Amino acid sequence: MILAIDCGNSRLKWGVHDGARWLAQGLLDYAELPALAGLLAAQPRAARAVAANVAGPQVGEAVAAAVASLGLPLLWAKSRSAQHGVCSLYDPPEQLGADRWAALVGARALHAGACLVVCAGTATTADVLDTEGNFQGGLILPGVELMGRALASGTAQLPLAEGRFAGLPRNTMDAIVSGCLHAQAGAVERMYEQVAALPGAICLVSGGAAGQFFELLRVPKRRVDNLVLEGLARMD
Repeated sequence: MILAIDCGNSRLKWGVHDGARWLAQGLLDYAELPALAGLLAAQPRAARAVAANVAGPQVGEAVAAAVASLGLPLLWAKSRSAQHGVCSLYDPPEQLGADRWAALVGARALHAGACLVVCAGTATTADVLDTEGNFQGGLILPGVELMGRALASGTAQLPLAEGRFAGLPRNTMDAIVSGCLHAQAGAVERMYEQVAALPGAICLVSGGAAGQFFELLRVPKRRVDNLVLEGLARMD
């Protein structure tokens, strides 16, 4: 069994996979990181751990210490030129974030055809996998909350929005929220055009903010929990 750990920008996600299914999954705010070792000790026993870290060295050190306390070997995932059916055309391949690479590996395991791999969190990424599993490239844009905060901090008259989505917003709060969500959906739909004509193409959408704009997407789509963990569970 594998303990998979995704140290994202805002919080940590973890899961225990037995090779066929997830036995347990959860998430942890970084303020609660000292409790990680005890939390993991209460889960089904894994043989090893695989982790991706984009949260910085302090988080990495804390995770390594927690895993070591369990007596497990730990592999830090890194982007590669090729792995588990995915070939990277990134320039250079090792510059791609480990979380994006893991999400691509997870997407390929779940869908053998072409797809757009979308992970929506603090930032939103939209990465293109062709039919043969080649990672053709992708984009990074501010996530939904970050877009709203940018408007609030960068303008004198626009507040931090707590509005709701509307097709034709009639107040400032709704206008800000609707604009941010349209921006997310629009970017995803434009990137999906790269694979739309390929047989069986689909958009795989993951991440904590995915639910905010998933229903707005006018493309073939599938919601997937924790694509990064799906990829980590398959790495060696």
